[in-house]
Amino acid sequence: MASIRAAFTKVAAPPAFETVEQRWSMFPYLVVVLVLLTLVSLFHVWSRVRVMELNYQITDADRAIREAKQEAGRLRLEVASLKTPARIESLAREELGMTLPADQQVIPVK
Repeated sequence: MASIRAAFTKVAAPPAFETVEQRWSMFPYLVVVLVLLTLVSLFHVWSRVRVMELNYQITDADRAIREAKQEAGRLRLEVASLKTPARIESLAREELGMTLPADQQVIPVK
């Protein structure tokens, strides 16, 4: 039994705890790290929000371009329908009272 007691007497000493002064000396570094981490996090969130805003603007611009192209197509079709000779002739006869000239009214230019 004496050998067992001898083994227990060789127990290691408990680890020394840091003093309060050692802990407080690390505090400024911890604050700097936390501030930097906060700044990086805020920048990341801001950049993601900005990306979303730009995507919304791009979508709106695409929609406006698509609508403008449709409007341009409608206007081209309207111009083509307004330029038809049959329409111009009917407007001249009905609204302006014009008729085709007789043979005596036509003077050839030489």
